[in-house]
Amino acid sequence: SEMFCRGGGAQSGLWPLAISGDLPILLLRVDETDHLGVARELLRAFEYWRAKQFPVDIVFLNDRQNSYVQDLQEALEAMVRSSRVKQGGDAQLGRISILRADLVSAEARALLTAAARVVLLARRGSLAEQMNRVSPLATSGAWQPPRPVPVGPAPPLALVEQQAVPTPELFNGLGGFDKDGQEYVTILGAGQATPAPWINVVANPSFGFHVPTEGGGFTWALNSRENQVTPWSNDPVTNRPGEAFYLRDEETGAVWTPTALPIRDPALTYVARHGRGYSRFEHEAQGIRAELTQSVPLGDSIKISRLVLTNRSGRPRQISVTAYVEWVLGPSRSATLPFVTTAIDTETGAMFARNPWNIPFGSRVAFLDLRGEQTEWTGDRREFLGRNGALTAPASVLSAAPLSNTVGGGLDPCGAMRRRVTLPARGSVEIVCFLGQADDAAAARALVTRYRAAELDAVAAEVAAHWNDVLGRIQVRTPDRPMDIMLNGWLLYQALACRVWARAGFYQASGAYGFRDQLQDGMSLVASRPAETRAHLLRAASRQFLEGDVQHWWLPHSGQGVRTRISDDRGWLALAVNHYITATGDTGVLDEQVPFLEAAPLAPGEHERFFQPEIAPATETLFEHCARALDASMQVGRHGLPLMGTGDWNDGMNRVGEKGEGESVWLGWMLHSAFTALHPHA
Repeated sequence: SEMFCRGGGAQSGLWPLAISGDLPILLLRVDETDHLGVARELLRAFEYWRAKQFPVDIVFLNDRQNSYVQDLQEALEAMVRSSRVKQGGDAQLGRISILRADLVSAEARALLTAAARVVLLARRGSLAEQMNRVSPLATSGAWQPPRPVPVGPAPPLALVEQQAVPTPELFNGLGGFDKDGQEYVTILGAGQATPAPWINVVANPSFGFHVPTEGGGFTWALNSRENQVTPWSNDPVTNRPGEAFYLRDEETGAVWTPTALPIRDPALTYVARHGRGYSRFEHEAQGIRAELTQSVPLGDSIKISRLVLTNRSGRPRQISVTAYVEWVLGPSRSATLPFVTTAIDTETGAMFARNPWNIPFGSRVAFLDLRGEQTEWTGDRREFLGRNGALTAPASVLSAAPLSNTVGGGLDPCGAMRRRVTLPARGSVEIVCFLGQADDAAAARALVTRYRAAELDAVAAEVAAHWNDVLGRIQVRTPDRPMDIMLNGWLLYQALACRVWARAGFYQASGAYGFRDQLQDGMSLVASRPAETRAHLLRAASRQFLEGDVQHWWLPHSGQGVRTRISDDRGWLALAVNHYITATGDTGVLDEQVPFLEAAPLAPGEHERFFQPEIAPATETLFEHCARALDASMQVGRHGLPLMGTGDWNDGMNRVGEKGEGESVWLGWMLHSAFTALHPHA
């Protein structure tokens, strides 16, 4: 564990060694020519793995002290040359590297050791001998099927008030609206499930989460695909949670969750209220009413979960509450879990998690905290779930044993924190959980400290006031009630929270800006948030190449994106600018100076290219960007096919319309509308 934490670093640290880090690494350290037997075995293993299409990089590290005699280095090189392994073959199936330790920096050696999935010392004998000496901890325990969750005896029914089930407006059997359309309420009774995950997207410009009606969901920071804090499942049918809260009756051993996932009692009812900037879950079991509200503040990268437990059983209860998350800290858990390390911050007691391997976000620090009231924790997912365990029956929750307080590296990383509460008869207790990410440890510490002391009701009121302002600028009344509900809040909420800020949904978490997508979304915000629309017009224009075409989508943290032959992107910039000026009267935006991108054009026959372009030194006004895009659109269609000649605009539009193709007619309308609006300014 100490080796992982000390040696962890960015993947780019391996590149000077000619090791990409993209494949699993097996490291063999050799210091004597007498110990080359295991190296020969690894060469045969490498040949076998290649035949089975199993990619792996093997690194032989020559640990011999610096000497004029290089017999060990020469022996290793000769062994590789004489083997049946073809160096320079398919690099995607792995390579063999031979390094001299005396020519590699101490930092690079530490990183290589931490990054390797397997580290072997040649002096410890053959592969078989080393495998037989593997720590008993790694192989202990025969497999056992997950134990069923004990429900325990329920309190006397006479002392339990039945949970009130709401009656939503426009109810469809599973869900409907409440609070004059401001909440969407789903009610899962016995045997009921939504046909696909129904989610709420809760976000601010740099952080957020989505959560379905069963609970769970995933959390991200800065980029909803490239920097997931917890896992995005993207399952086409169901939702596997990467976050959960567990409740355990310390007297009876009964275990349950306040949401329908991961533990669902088929006989009970689960209610979820998706609101504007929050989601709230209501559930009653074992004589305990649970209300879990989750939200994010307007400007900080922290998810606030407030769990209120109310004892309705008429007798005191001893309950343990465990918050659980699976760390990702990158684009996917399977890719990042070997590199994630955890630690308990000495000042706050919060759990910190890092993934220095992640090049764009490696310096950032994620955190989990129960407002400083945690008494047990673990960063080891195997300990939490048990061997072959599952989220539906985690061994460490079913057991009365405390968590081990284990953190570090080399673990299957998770974050689990527990506190125990006493609920007096008819009394309530609130448990608060913070999950987030900051630029570094100091910023994470400051964020945790500030929100521990914050008045969370005031934070929630600030979020509510924000959304009331954004969504209340325009109110529509029509004879159609469903249309009113959607137009007076939900469509605009999704445009800003989901499309502009999160750029994520259950089936798409790209984190990227789509050139035409977010221009379209911004057009809906001109009345309520014109500054947001204006800023994105300039942002989108800055992703235009000198030739007039644009990045079809790009990653904001790096500027990487895809250059394509899709032509209707170009018309959307001018159309969105026209729409913004018409709504706001802000013609000054046309005079804003905006840079271009610079790169080699697509080659003939090249459909698209993903890369990071350069910023051109010259700038032009936004109007000139629009004109350049429109001119480029007059020349080239979606797949590089000419749409019109280079004659006058109206004549060109007529020729587009004559094609009779839907795409050409649509593009022609956009160009005509945009150019007509901008032409007088020219």
